[in-house]
Amino acid sequence: MMVKRPETRMSDQVNYKVVEGWEQLPKGFAHRDVAGVADDQEDGVYLICRSENPVIVYDRQGNFLRTWGKGDFSMRAHGIYVAPNGTIFATDDGNHTVRQFTPEGRLLVTMGTLNGPSDTGYDGKTTGSISRTGPPFNRPTNVAIGSRGNIYISDGYGNSRVHMFSPTGQLKPRGASRKRSWPVPAAARDRLCTRRSGLRVRP
Repeated sequence: MMVKRPETRMSDQVNYKVVEGWEQLPKGFAHRDVAGVADDQEDGVYLICRSENPVIVYDRQGNFLRTWGKGDFSMRAHGIYVAPNGTIFATDDGNHTVRQFTPEGRLLVTMGTLNGPSDTGYDGKTTGSISRTGPPFNRPTNVAIGSRGNIYISDGYGNSRVHMFSPTGQLKPRGASRKRSWPVPAAARDRLCTRRSGLRVRP
């Protein structure tokens, strides 16, 4: 694995260079399909992979620290996000859940029903088959947290919506804000860049 590190210059442009051999996996470890990457405030790096070792963690020098989640994810693990408080959100569009973990992999919160997609008419192949709006989730893809702590989740492939949850993981009730979910693309108080495969909050 090669990592591109930013080089800071006097302009706003960010330049990168390849760090050969950065990743130092234990013997016998491999990851084939890396679906997402996130970093924490200490420059730790989290990979979410479609493999028998779903979450792999490195320090900033590329030293392997730990892996977790074996047997807990489908082969459609999709997104990973480090929250401001250091907890880890992992999205699995194969089992229709978004879960919050400690950095060591202890499960804290599960959002969605395990292996229970919402009923949207989605045929499992094309987004054009979605015939109605559903609650969370049907193949969710990623997470972003806004300036007020609200959790935004792109319910990407089988619902084509963005849902807003409270900082404690509760779906916002109607009336708590103007909306609690939007079609993709979405516009909200926290400025969102959205697509079916993910989202982020713009600064």
